[in-house]
Amino acid sequence: MAKLNFGGVEENVVTRSEFPLEKAREILKNETIAVLGYGVQGPGQSLNLKDNGFNVIVGQRKGSKSWDKAVEDGWVPGETLFDIEEACEKGTIIEYLLSDAGQISVWPTVKKHLTAGKALYFSHGFGITYNDKTGIVPPADVDVILVAPKGSGTSLRRLFLQGKGINSSYAIYQDATGKAYERVIALGVGVGSGYLFETSFKREVYSDLTGERGTLMGAIQGIFSAQYQVLRENGHTPSEAFNETVEELSQSLMPLIAENGMDWMYANCSTTAQRGALDWWKKFRDATLPVFRDLYESVKTGNEAQISIDSNSKPDYREKLNAELKELHESEMWRAGETVRDLRPERSK
Repeated sequence: MAKLNFGGVEENVVTRSEFPLEKAREILKNETIAVLGYGVQGPGQSLNLKDNGFNVIVGQRKGSKSWDKAVEDGWVPGETLFDIEEACEKGTIIEYLLSDAGQISVWPTVKKHLTAGKALYFSHGFGITYNDKTGIVPPADVDVILVAPKGSGTSLRRLFLQGKGINSSYAIYQDATGKAYERVIALGVGVGSGYLFETSFKREVYSDLTGERGTLMGAIQGIFSAQYQVLRENGHTPSEAFNETVEELSQSLMPLIAENGMDWMYANCSTTAQRGALDWWKKFRDATLPVFRDLYESVKTGNEAQISIDSNSKPDYREKLNAELKELHESEMWRAGETVRDLRPERSK
């Protein structure tokens, strides 16, 4: 394990060079990894594990669209694809990758198959951290571990196929066997992590819920929408407003930030752009800081968790979600985006 030092703050990290794939395979050679759920993280993690040479099965509800998707991806019913209860029975490591609401509803089934020595694996700290709301309290004689890729399952799989990896956090909530550390790192390497940094279940879910509602999804959509609206109110066309708000950021500037940081991106823009960005970024920070503090407090108190549980457990949840996503899709900004994307050279060949 290596240590990173950020101005006196140390972090534990594990890289592929110090924990190679061969070592991970050796540690898990006698394990059967049962991946429950084939929605957001399930496909990427299970396929990466399989391609990396681990013994993997998938547990999914028969007759669902996700079951059909798993079959399309090469999982074979009765051999590597089972209903959730049978997968739980067969697995020595159970990757619990159902949605947060799904984890709550299926927990009684999973719990009865968590016999001594097994490992319960999460990619989100929600169910454990808010167990007063979820009811997810594992038996004392199983390992409880977490690997959380810092990206979608789609990105995890795409980068894996390119020979790359997404960084992941890891955590140990319960070490019943004395093998929890080796198990969690081996699994992190197996799913295709670039490197792994240590966290806790609580820190993972607090940062994750804040990030999703903040700069990763909620805040960025809000900022996009506000800037687009101002440009349109001042006579700019939908195409121009979208290009200046979204397209240039996502296609040109974000890759520069990913490459070498924000200062590198600034250095590769005009001096006029640099001056303006340096003058205005602290004003945006000061304007949004109170919102982020309110957001973090709502996460910390469990309010955001309760809202998610209440909303996502309703029978009409999917219908209402699709209506909200449709509203986004049909907004002028994202209809303009659809047109702009279709005009990109790679799409018009």
